[in-house]
Amino acid sequence: MATANKRSYSVIGVVPARFASTRLPEKMLADLCGTPLVVMTARSAMASGAFDAVMVATDSQRIVDVVEKAGFKAFLTDPALPSGTCRIGEVAKLTGADVYVNIQGDEPLIDGEGLRRVADAFADPAVNMATLSFPLREEDENNPNTVKLVTDAKGDALYFSRSLLPFPRSRDGFAPRKHIGVYGYRRDTLLQLLELPACDLEKIESLEQLRALYHGIKIRVLPAARDSIGVDTQADLERVRNELARRGPAIKSP
Repeated sequence: MATANKRSYSVIGVVPARFASTRLPEKMLADLCGTPLVVMTARSAMASGAFDAVMVATDSQRIVDVVEKAGFKAFLTDPALPSGTCRIGEVAKLTGADVYVNIQGDEPLIDGEGLRRVADAFADPAVNMATLSFPLREEDENNPNTVKLVTDAKGDALYFSRSLLPFPRSRDGFAPRKHIGVYGYRRDTLLQLLELPACDLEKIESLEQLRALYHGIKIRVLPAARDSIGVDTQADLERVRNELARRGPAIKSP
């Protein structure tokens, strides 16, 4: 695996951090062992060694202040922007990296090895987008909040769905994969994607990545080294706190 300073191209990690949250209000500022969630996510991303820099794109001045106090660059973006991808696009317009990686702000225990794999994928000139997957747990097969995917022989995504993929008419050789929401983009591909119209599949599934597939942009899928814990509820927050307590102080300041 190449570290950021050994690549021939530059990679910036961007954490989109929307202030509003329905199920867990102000979750980006939730306390994790004395560190705001969004700051711990940024620290974990930077500690992976995958990036030349990690930045935060947010719609909240409060988040900007917290992030900059922690030593990270933050961009205040339009609250009307509809997605994290749009926020990353705003960062791309103001900076000049070759590749941008979208790191979900509510995943403070993000898999550093997986981030390096996504960043390294762009050494292949044929790769314009990249993401991660992990074996799907049986209890999540019918969970619409767990996105599933299938790939072709080269490891490029064929489809993403909230339904089970593929349908197990037989369980022989059945090894479904869950999608982990980390995305890498070449800068030009990211800006192109934001200009493309949403397709019906994207609207039906409420999955933005289907826009890329519909318009012919291939997405390389890399295996994650471990699963992730997204923080959407108070119960998720407690899971992360318990995991931090189990791991000890090293993870608290990555």
